[in-house]
Amino acid sequence: MKKKHVNARLICQVSAAAALVLAGNAMAADAFSSDSKWMTGDWGGERTKLIEQGIDIKADYVGEMGANLHGGYNGDKTGRYSDQFGLGVALDLQKLWGWDNTQAKIQLTNRNGYNISNDRVGDPRAGTLSSSQEVYGRGHMVRLTQLWIQHQFFDNKLDVKAGYFGEGEDFNTFPCDFQNLAFCGSQVGNWATNIWYNWPVSQAAIRVKYNINDELYAQIGAYNQNPSQLEHGNGFKLSGSGTKGTVLPVELVWSPKVNSLPGEYRVGYYKSTADADDVREDVNGFDAATTGDAYKSHNSKSGYWFVAQQQLTSHNGDATRGLNIAANATFHDKDTNFIDNYQSVMFVYKGPFDARPKDDVGIGAARIHVNDDVKKNAELLNVSNGVSDYDNPVFSPIRETEYNYEINYGFHVTNWLTVRPNLQYITHPGGVDEVDNALVAGLKIQSTF
Repeated sequence: MKKKHVNARLICQVSAAAALVLAGNAMAADAFSSDSKWMTGDWGGERTKLIEQGIDIKADYVGEMGANLHGGYNGDKTGRYSDQFGLGVALDLQKLWGWDNTQAKIQLTNRNGYNISNDRVGDPRAGTLSSSQEVYGRGHMVRLTQLWIQHQFFDNKLDVKAGYFGEGEDFNTFPCDFQNLAFCGSQVGNWATNIWYNWPVSQAAIRVKYNINDELYAQIGAYNQNPSQLEHGNGFKLSGSGTKGTVLPVELVWSPKVNSLPGEYRVGYYKSTADADDVREDVNGFDAATTGDAYKSHNSKSGYWFVAQQQLTSHNGDATRGLNIAANATFHDKDTNFIDNYQSVMFVYKGPFDARPKDDVGIGAARIHVNDDVKKNAELLNVSNGVSDYDNPVFSPIRETEYNYEINYGFHVTNWLTVRPNLQYITHPGGVDEVDNALVAGLKIQSTF
């Protein structure tokens, strides 16, 4: 690890430790109480007073461990750890300054660590399509993840949010209780190559939502597409330099009660106005891998998605417990996108045991399909380079379909700490048939300070 990464991590750890010590001194009786929703407690009641005044301080931690138990590209067994610190504040500006129906938020994140998928599970020449440690990625650095203001008009019918934030906060949203990336968060951002940036990256954006009724709303957004914001050192970049275009998502969201149990159903479409290269054809419509000419440029790319979440049962009349089902599907532009379609299904049972009513157990399966033109392009590159042996370093691995499976158990240790051991099985990592199926042991820690 580079020295500056070590220093940044040390500063974060020392700061967190100092905060805990100060908080502990302020309200020792409340710190680490299992009934508190914060590890540092209520600060002698001061934290609740701040919330009542409109200031809600947010501090959290996610840590994920992955160990390759069997298979994968490299059978040399090891463990990897990645994590994320978050610090922010949510503001109720009506309580603070009398601005009716107005909220704001500032959020910083810092990610560190390494990912078992990069060189143990997947062939480094091809990588994996998903990731066994979803919290990994976007650089070892501090980022401004949220900086926005939000206001409701016309008796809360119209909701407008503007500032810096990511698409996945409002569009194609999905919880992140699994550890494998294929079951965590906004899935469009995982497969819409180089245009839709999920947490912790933010972009200049505006989102407009209209509440049609209590169960149905429609929304549309505009997000600055600026690849330079992914670069190391640009975590606080607010200028528009490097902009390539705009991502325009639109979505309809229905939240019905089925047999008095909650559900949520989303259908949406996105379009990027930035130029995008074809994955196979050159400027003349021939195979670029054969001709050596530049790949054809398209003036946009697009796709659509479906998300369904539904609680199916309650537990002896307790709606906080019971079986939940969720499904995701995304479909992408076949001319320009590396992944052309993805599907997943998950089952989560909350409160499986009377002695552990806040625990949960989950199981999920996902399919990620590589665009057939990407496969054909790699085949043509190998022919052009005169290689056919997979073990030749010049060989371009042929990628088709990767399957990911996860089973986990979430131990609700306290109201501020959940520990989630899991097992993951990855079939054809990276979509490469030559790579052995992999078994990964994981551990996810979620804590709120």
